[in-house]
Formats: sequence, C-alpha cells, structure tokens
Amino acid sequence: MHDLLRSPRTGGASTAPRARAMAGGLFLLLTVCAAPAPAGDRTPVHARAGLDLATAAATTWSPDASLIYLENDEPLDSHGASRRWGYLFYSAALKKARGYSVREGRILVAEDLAMKFEAPPIAGEWIDSAAALTIADEGPARRFCHEHDGRLDTMLLLRGAIEADQPDRTTWMLVYSAPNLPSLFVVLDAADGRVLRTWRG
Repeated sequence: MHDLLRSPRTGGASTAPRARAMAGGLFLLLTVCAAPAPAGDRTPVHARAGLDLATAAATTWSPDASLIYLENDEPLDSHGASRRWGYLFYSAALKKARGYSVREGRILVAEDLAMKFEAPPIAGEWIDSAAALTIADEGPARRFCHEHDGRLDTMLLLRGAIEADQPDRTTWMLVYSAPNLPSLFVVLDAADGRVLRTWRG
C-alpha cells in the first residue's frame, strides 16, 4: 500500500496506515508458517475447511485461544479455494499467539509467534471464502482483472484493522495484483458480504 491512499468516503487520509500495520504485520507472522509444500495433486478447499482442526489444536495449546487472523498460505483458485490456509490464534492468558498452517486435513506447521499487541478475536459468524470472492469479483475487481490481466493474490480475514469507526467489525480483505500496476484492495463485511471499501495502492 502507498501513503497516497485516500478514503473513498471522505477524500481525506484513510485507515491505510493502521491497516498496513495490522495486516502487514500479521502477514509476515503467518509467512513463518507457510513452509514449502511438497509436489502432488491436491484439491483446493475453502477457508473454513481447516478451521475446526486448527481451533482444536489451539484450544489444547491454551483454552482461551481465539482466532484473530486467517489467510491463504498457497495460491487461490477462481472459486476462493486454496490448498493451504493459515490460522492465527491469540491467548490473552499466555499473552502469546500461535499459528497453524493446515493442508489436506493435517496441520503442517504449528508455531508460537511473537506479538506485541492483543489482537481482537474474529467474530463467530462470517461468510466463507467462496462467497466472499463471488461478491468481491463484481464491479471494480472484475474490470481490474479483465482490463489489466489481474489476478487474486490474497484473501485475509481479520477484525478491527480496516474500519476505524467500527472496530468490532470482522472483514474480508481481498488483494488483486496486475503487472506494473498498484494492487486493488476490496474490503467486505464478513458477516453479510457487503462491500465496504475499494482502493488502489
């Protein structure tokens, strides 16, 4: 993201610095869990597919563990599915975070991660990645991909980083890239799928 991002509602400075700090920081944390995957024919799955397994492991690690972040750990297909997803949990009791990378019903990596802040938990009700992609692919995203040979790179689910005026809102953020152009960001309300914001940066 660039510092030139502007809020689509006000024309003033957007919440980009806060979003950059939160999303970017967590992206780097989860990258630790994304070890190279062995070759083979694996079927992509949607984001919820590995959630129960990761949650069971996290609550064994710490009973108060709550999901704070989710992101694809391998490329996405045209239906919002990936062969591997990363789930990050936070324990207030331990003041620690732990990430799990899940593929084909197995936890490939489980690792404690250093965090200097207490991230809010993701709300319990959220649409899966397939529904989020279907909504986001309308309008600007479709034009961006069609006109600029763009593609969806990243889907991430988190709370409290994008909408400063509604810090309890859980959102999907989808990031599209194209050669030699700023990325396109589409943010959805993760509960009902409403498009909240789009920007280039």
